[in-house]
Amino acid sequence: MWHVTRALRHRHSPQRWRRSCRVFVRGRRECREVNIDARGQRIVTVGVVDTVPLFRDGLATLIERTPWARMVGHSASQQGCLVMIDQLHPDVVLLVSELAPHSQFIHTLTTGGDAPRVVVVVSDPDRSPRYVTGALAAGAYGAVARNADPHRYADAIRSVWHSHRYLDPSLRAMVASVEHAGANAGERGSHPLRMPLSRREFQVMQLIAEGMENAAIAKVLFLSVETVRTHVKSILRKLSARDRTHAVTIAFRSGLLQLTPLPPAETNPEENPVHAGSPPAS
Repeated sequence: MWHVTRALRHRHSPQRWRRSCRVFVRGRRECREVNIDARGQRIVTVGVVDTVPLFRDGLATLIERTPWARMVGHSASQQGCLVMIDQLHPDVVLLVSELAPHSQFIHTLTTGGDAPRVVVVVSDPDRSPRYVTGALAAGAYGAVARNADPHRYADAIRSVWHSHRYLDPSLRAMVASVEHAGANAGERGSHPLRMPLSRREFQVMQLIAEGMENAAIAKVLFLSVETVRTHVKSILRKLSARDRTHAVTIAFRSGLLQLTPLPPAETNPEENPVHAGSPPAS
């Protein structure tokens, strides 16, 4: 593997530089842009996944005001999160806990050599020691309370990018206070899957839940039908499911899949589930 790079001035921010990097791996060429600042320091790329537009906009503003970070995309769904990671390759992903109620989705995101560092944004319903420890065990690098001060988010992004675990002080105190206490059996996160799905298997599982057959799934994901069959067999094995219908039932019961509410009639959401980040209007 080798890299060919060149440095250019950032089009919108003169104080930043843009480095175009071509990566050659096993005969396959990929072209990605890596951002660096005027001192040659790497800029961390961040993706935001949250169901509340106002919160996504707030995080976008915070990240754009952080000189060493840049928001590359945002999404409001699990599917959009997967697309964002595949297309935009963020270094760090801020994921709201509502989209990972049993931590299964966290494991899906953090599986693979190109996986991003995931920071879970813990909402009030999930603010429990069992959920936080379960999220970290599933592969999250950090956790921040949703109502945390803005600088906590910046601290979390910086820490996980440097491969350091980060836990919001308020969450750390909560976990420490019940460190040796038993958790309630009915708490969210109490029914983990023994063999979590890969990102590609998760995409196939979502399309199965939508009622698609293998041929249709192959067209959507640009795969061969035989490859889809292989993924389906792996899904059935990992979920210990008898058939596709049983697999869908298990996926919803375990929290791996979630029912997505329809948007209000007066709104016109864009079809693309992932949106590239852009600097907020001044």
